[in-house]
Amino acid sequence: MSEVLGKVLVVDDDEVIRQLIAVNLTLEGFQVETAFDGQDCLDKVRDVMPDVITLDVMMPRLDGWMTATKLRRNEGTSHIKVVLITARAQEDDKRRGFGIGVDAYLTKPFDPAELIQVVRDLAVSTRSR
Repeated sequence: MSEVLGKVLVVDDDEVIRQLIAVNLTLEGFQVETAFDGQDCLDKVRDVMPDVITLDVMMPRLDGWMTATKLRRNEGTSHIKVVLITARAQEDDKRRGFGIGVDAYLTKPFDPAELIQVVRDLAVSTRSR
């Protein structure tokens, strides 16, 4: 079996999108875990210890903005690369995301090839630390 490229935690409340992202990344060689919203992400992140988290913004219980903020403020998770994936494509939204400290921002509908490349680049940068 080939080397795992890294671990990814895919967070989206839409099961179809969550599975689409998970399947694409798994086929590419990533080990993938999923979470259905921000709170589920925070509950799982310490067990999974992913290299990269793909994070939807608009979710119930805990949205992507708050989840990313909590990940960045926690010493145990602040190093994890975060990719926001959202239908919110306004410049203000992008600025808000980068202000929180996310590493990449993709808008829906996203190109799976672009998503894979972004996650791959972030995972490689994590592993070469």
